[in-house]
Amino acid sequence: MTVKLALLKSGEDIIADIQEMVVKEQVVGYFLQNPCVVKLYGEQIESDGKERKPFKIQLTPWMPLSFDERIPISADWLVTMVEPISQLKTMYENGVKNHEQRLSENPGDSKSDFDKSN
Repeated sequence: MTVKLALLKSGEDIIADIQEMVVKEQVVGYFLQNPCVVKLYGEQIESDGKERKPFKIQLTPWMPLSFDERIPISADWLVTMVEPISQLKTMYENGVKNHEQRLSENPGDSKSDFDKSN
């Protein structure tokens, strides 16, 4: 698993298992496996400028209404890709592992199964 934090042109921070999409030895895009949007909440510095409060991090599925768990993006939509901090990477990996475990225990409980009534 190659977990990376990507900044897209849209301004979204996405964490995912990212693989290159290569055509004729040139990277033309990326595959994002189980991508999640990373959102930060809270303030980092108090008004006196001395006390620091940690950010709260929330991960939410990116494109949650898609059946696909492996989503392709064009290379020109990626601004940059970096190594996530260890706490974020662990949070993501545990979330993916828990999601996969729930799906194996309850196969009908996937994001593609929803109430189709109006």
